[in-house]
Amino acid sequence: MTDTPIAEMTFEQAMKELETVVAQLERGDVPLEDSIKLYERGAELKKRCETKLKEAEEKVAAITLDGDGAPTGTKPVEGL
Repeated sequence: MTDTPIAEMTFEQAMKELETVVAQLERGDVPLEDSIKLYERGAELKKRCETKLKEAEEKVAAITLDGDGAPTGTKPVEGL
């Protein structure tokens, strides 16, 4: 696991660590208490990935297009 706090991870960092957590849990050779901690961390990592994906989707949705479909700029996303 990385020392980077989950709240500061990029999507790629969180996804890579989530894949590691899942692999450890799937192997089934982790003691129960450690499995619980891994599961909790995995849930936090999943949430971080979902948050980063939502942010990206909102940025893409905010891109405005001209009549020919070419990007002309962005518009503010409501609620941010």
